[in-house]
Parts: sequence; C-alpha cells; structure tokens
Amino acid sequence: MSKLRQKQRKCDDMDQACREYIIYFQKTRESGPTQIGCITRVTKAFVRYLKKSRIQLKDINIEHVDNFLSVFNASYAKTTQRLYRSYLRCFLRYLYNEQNILKQNLAALLVGSPRFAKAKPPQFLRPNEVRQLFDCLPHSTACELRSYAQVHLAYFLGLRPIEISRITLDDISFSKGLLNLKNRKNNCPLQLPIPEDTLKAITAYIIGGRPKSSHRSLFLIFWPNPTPMSANLVGQYLTKALRYAELPGTAYWLRHTFAQNMLESGARLFEIKEMLGHESIESTRQYLSIHTTLMRRVLFDETV
Repeated sequence: MSKLRQKQRKCDDMDQACREYIIYFQKTRESGPTQIGCITRVTKAFVRYLKKSRIQLKDINIEHVDNFLSVFNASYAKTTQRLYRSYLRCFLRYLYNEQNILKQNLAALLVGSPRFAKAKPPQFLRPNEVRQLFDCLPHSTACELRSYAQVHLAYFLGLRPIEISRITLDDISFSKGLLNLKNRKNNCPLQLPIPEDTLKAITAYIIGGRPKSSHRSLFLIFWPNPTPMSANLVGQYLTKALRYAELPGTAYWLRHTFAQNMLESGARLFEIKEMLGHESIESTRQYLSIHTTLMRRVLFDETV
C-alpha cells in the first residue's frame, strides 16, 4: 500500500471514530440538537488538529490535548471553555473505554471543574430561596412528579445527577425508609435514610408518573420509549426546576446547599465528606463557604 493511501486510511479512521462517537453520544445521553452541535464542533476540530499535527489516535497524549484546547478555547468565555473541555473529556473516555484505542484514560488527566471550583466560592441557596423553590415546584403531570422527586433527592440527600440517574427500584426500602447507593463516584457504597417528604415524593412519582417498563431504573424518560434517564438529562431537569422558580444556579447548587445545611447543623467535615461521597477532605472543603453565623457564635458569643 502506498504512503498516500496509508495516510488517507488513517484520516478516514479518525473521521469514522468521530462520527461513531457522535452517534454513540446521541443514543446514550438523549441530547438535543444544540448540545450535539457543540459536541460535533469540538470533536471535529480535535480530529483536524490531529491530522494537521500528523498524530494518530492511538498516540494521543495529554500534552496533545492541552495544546489543542489552549488554541481552540482561546476565544471562548470561561463557562464555554469548561463546556468544551467536558465534551472532549467524554470523547477521550469513549476512545479508551468503548473503542480501546487509547493506551491510557486521558479523560482522568484533563483539567476539569474541580480545579476551577477552587477559584470561586461555592454557590448555594439561602433558606428563603429553598422555600421559594419548593413552593413553586409543580407536581401534577408525570414529568413534574419526576422532577419533584429528583429535586428532593438532590436537596435532602445531596446526590449528584449521576447518582440520581443510577437509582433503581431495588435500591429503595420503602418499609425502612432507606436508600442503598451502590454505585458512587468514590466506589464507597452508602445506605442513607430517606426523609419522609422525599419518600412521599418518590412514591407519588412511581404511582402517578413512572411509565410501565421492564427497566428497574427509578427514573425513566417517557418518549419515544421508557428507558433509563441519563445523568445529563437529570441535571437539565434539576436546573430547569430552579429556573421555573426564578432562581439562579445549576443542579449542583442543590448539592452545595445540602453541604451547607450539614455544616450549619454541626456536622464534622469528615461526616460531610462521607455523605457527599468525596474521596478527599480537600474536595469537601471546596463545597463549603465560611460559615459566618457559626463563626460569630464562637468568637463573639453572639446569638444571631
């Protein structure tokens, strides 16, 4: 085979991997056209960079990825930069886990949101905003019942969107009011008590909103067929609930608020770490703001 044909074949393989990934993302994430457009933009640009640099997919290293992002992301705002970095991380994870093309999981080395989180204080809801959220949340339709239960899990248990998406019917003990989290980010299973109102919200969704399905996942999409919800979609609906209540923030604000509530109730940092499912205390520290009320009680013996 001539060198020209070999070069063309390598380019075709890259393009094919890019196309297959976009199809894979559409099937597994239930993404809308806007998000798919962004994913297509960053993956195609990355493939063009590899071609121009004469780098094969199997030879990618973290320096190549960083060099690409430094140029590609240069003209975008910080929020957009994090978004494109996240999409590229998913592509790298796909090449490693699904295609076995990469020798190393570069997704784990790509700088992400935790590094950026250190540069700004945590965002969370104040008590009046929490009341506003739950007062405004509708729970009449099947979709509303689903979102209502998810907001309860995010706020009262501090669960990540991915942890909410992984809950199955078998993980819940309704008689004991317990939730078994078996598949967590830190690989440490945990059994959590479910607050009564949260248990009622879950029950209302199962009875009045959850479609009939052979799937054991608690939260299902309704159209076109009942299938498990992705973490991305759970996050979108949580953010949508905040917007409906005319509140700022994203799905993770609910998790941050849970951490703040534990801090105010007198929980130790280690206890908060275990509840949040963090691997290190440092990760937990990033979630917590300075508790000014508690500080004034200790330093000035004030009743605030």
